[in-house]
Amino acid sequence: MQKSQNLLAIIPKICLAVLMAFVFVASPALAETDSNQQKMQYDVYAGGIHALQANLDIDRSEKGRYAIELQAKTYGLLGKLAPWEGTFFSKGWAKEGANKPQLHSSTAIWRKEAELKKYHYKKDGSFKEYTLKDDSNDGSPKKVDDELTQGTSDVLTATLNTMEAVAKGQECSGKTDIFDGKRRYSLVFKQKKEVVLESSRWNVYAGPAIECTVEVVPGAGKWYEKPRGWMSIQEQGRERGKIPTVWLAQITEGQPAVPVKVRVKTSYGTLFMHMTSYETENNTLTLPKK
Repeated sequence: MQKSQNLLAIIPKICLAVLMAFVFVASPALAETDSNQQKMQYDVYAGGIHALQANLDIDRSEKGRYAIELQAKTYGLLGKLAPWEGTFFSKGWAKEGANKPQLHSSTAIWRKEAELKKYHYKKDGSFKEYTLKDDSNDGSPKKVDDELTQGTSDVLTATLNTMEAVAKGQECSGKTDIFDGKRRYSLVFKQKKEVVLESSRWNVYAGPAIECTVEVVPGAGKWYEKPRGWMSIQEQGRERGKIPTVWLAQITEGQPAVPVKVRVKTSYGTLFMHMTSYETENNTLTLPKK
């Protein structure tokens, strides 16, 4: 009981970290889904408690462009005790094997206090501008050291690149440098094995999937001597022999592989994110109502 209470106390931080590390981290619903659009819904459970709901949309319908967006919020009793919601969005230029972002935005609302971050990029892939709007900042461009920004991408685009590679039969692997507004880090995917998943009362997907780990490796910028936030969660899992893991599967031929399950081990317990529905033009998967 005490462990469940401890886990509940840190769920909002874990959820934000999980979403931003994996993409998963959805969006305003697409009005009509065509063959180049995918819509997914997820439930996040922590210690057996339904803690968060999320939706992920991927849109590749416009030639030479892509958009990926995630909305998530705490659920049920936790939503009342720890009200948090976030929207994360990226759009940019679709290029074979290396999508390039034009804009990445992150909006997080915690107990009615909002924080909006925007990251702008040039078409050649170079970093252009970063803005922050919250109670202390008015959204004016921030002066940022090139050491932190140049040669970076955003977490959603980086993950989409990996998802597209898996769909083409390549390994779930790769390293991308990310700027988060304060620091620079590398997002590293490593393939573990191919598996066959079974559907369950929590997860709608059944079929082949690629199991891979996702690791954040600190780079330039000021990092705490003692790991905090996502780094703390990641290291808690490493101590238990399991760093954060995602299962990717290509559900629709010709479209990116998508996250069907995520597992994050912590010292307080294990967090799972399960896919509950998937929709594209000619393919729909939905869990029966409980």
